[in-house]
Order: sequence, then C-alpha cells, then structure tokens
Amino acid sequence: MAETVVTSPEKPGDGTRRPSLLAVRKAVVDGLDDLPPDALVLVACSGGADSLALAAGAAATGRPVGAVIIDHGLQTGSMDVARRAAQSCVELGLAPVIVRSVTVGDVGGPEAAARTARYEAMRQVAKETGAVAILLGHTLDDQAETVLLRLARGSGARSLSAMSPVAGDLRRPLLGLRRTTVRHACVEVGLSAQDDPHNSDDRYARARLRRHALPALVDDLGDGVVLGLARTADLLREDNAALDEWADHVAVTDGDHVSAEVAALTDLPAAVQLRVIRRMALLAGSPGAAVSREHLRGVAALITAWRGQGPLDLPGGVRATRESGRLVLHRALRRPSAR
Repeated sequence: MAETVVTSPEKPGDGTRRPSLLAVRKAVVDGLDDLPPDALVLVACSGGADSLALAAGAAATGRPVGAVIIDHGLQTGSMDVARRAAQSCVELGLAPVIVRSVTVGDVGGPEAAARTARYEAMRQVAKETGAVAILLGHTLDDQAETVLLRLARGSGARSLSAMSPVAGDLRRPLLGLRRTTVRHACVEVGLSAQDDPHNSDDRYARARLRRHALPALVDDLGDGVVLGLARTADLLREDNAALDEWADHVAVTDGDHVSAEVAALTDLPAAVQLRVIRRMALLAGSPGAAVSREHLRGVAALITAWRGQGPLDLPGGVRATRESGRLVLHRALRRPSAR
C-alpha cells in the first residue's frame, strides 16, 4: 500500500463564537468521555464537509487526534483529493496524518467492497499508531437515510437499529447532529470541502434516496421526519439489545455439536427464540451473512411444529436436528460424509 505521512504539532483555537463548531466539538467530547484523555484517536477524513467538520471539532478538544485518509483509487485524481484532505487536517493541527491507498475488491458490490477495504486499512493504521478509536463523520441525516434504505429491504430490528454511536473501535459522535449544522462548522472554520461524485450519482441507492426520496418525505411530512427516523433507530437499538440479552441467557451447550433443551426454547417469544437459533447456528459454523430468516424459521419448526421431520441444512454445512428432546446443530467438519 502506498501512503503519505505528515505531522504537525499545531492546534487550532477553541472555536469561540463559532456555534456550529462548538456543537461539533461538544459532540466529540461527549462521544469520547469514556476514553483516557491522553489516548490517541483517529478521524477518518475523506475531505468531505462532514469529516472535515469532525476533524475540526476533534482538534478543538485538545486531546491527541490524528487522521487517516483512504484513497480508494476509484476516480481520476483521487490521490490529489486525499492529499488535499490531509493538508486540511495538518492545518487543523491533527497529528499524525496518514494517507493510505487501498485496492478495492468486488465482493458484495462496489459500495460494500470499498467499505471493507477502507475499514481494513483504517484499522491497520490505528494498530500502527496505537490509536484507541476511529471517528466517523456520520450525521443524524445519514442515520435517517440508513433507516429508510433498510426499511425498503424489509429488514428486522437488528438491521433497523442502523448505525450505533459506538461499535467496537468505531465511533460516530455526530449522529445526534443535523448535516446542516455539521457542514456549517466547515464554513465557520474556513475549510474547503471536496464533493464526492458518488453522492450525486443516481446509480447508487443512497444517492437517489438523499437527492429524491428523503426530500420528498420532508416536503410532505415536514423536517421532523428526519429526526423521527433517527429516533426509530435509537428505540430499535434499545429493543434489540434487550432481546439479545434475553436470548443470551438461554443455556446453549457448545461442544462436539451445539445444542439446547427444546423445553427451554418452546415458550420463548418468537423474536427471542430466533435469536437463540441464530446464535447456535453461528457457534456451529454458519456464516452470519448467509443465515436468513427462512433458515431460522425452518429450524424453529423443529421446536414448535415437530412431527418427526428430518434434519435441515444450514449455510456453512451445518445441519439442524431434533434429538432426544434437544435441538442439535451439527458442525460441518464433525458430520460423517455421505456414502
């Protein structure tokens, strides 16, 4: 991977009389209040207005803040854009500032492949620099768009929870701020942002939703629809966490095979029962992305509609059966070959 590394010890002012910048700064402070004040964090900066505003707000906190800029190499002149973003971060006082080029694969489509390559590179930079967290510039408007996209796909509570403020080493401190506030912070600081052509390219679902669908909803239902959609994600995240915790308390044996007492599963609400089955499938070796609701419901029928039916095959070579009052998921490598 090619990379450019630049550093600067300078720090910007505190943003006095810049209300939008102060709002971004406060969001960052609140979003990092559980981390040691001397721990390095990295801003993922694309050169767009949201990530530059995040960089400015993070720099104004006075804590150690660096930046990582990823060049996907998907557009002509992308390295120039990355270098300009890096220079803006240097001028804000972030250090270190690292530009890294990645090769984007084709698994899952162009957007997913780019995201995978980007996150892998960012995490590698975090490991190299000792950073404890990577800050992403997603706003409340981005959250609303995500909820709408997933609603259109028929997603459940887990997916409709959308983006979490904290997801392992990833932090999204701006999820409570509107995009207009965040972008005005750039104006207050005098930053020149780069417009990503993908954001206006109607070949991409999110771009179409941002440019057409969500504005139409706002026109018809009022601007509060954006806050309402984001609030839906917050509520579903809380509900999903509670259901997951309930499911995690159901005893599951993880040995030569994964199993649970049918009696312990029978009276569970469907939402909890399916979560237990999903957990068992993952423990047995099924890839999470391949396990569908239809798979889970098929296994659930071994509990709720048992008529002596035979085993069910799940992704990853896992096989589900009902044996002596237990739901049993056999691992692929443990099962004898058919002859």
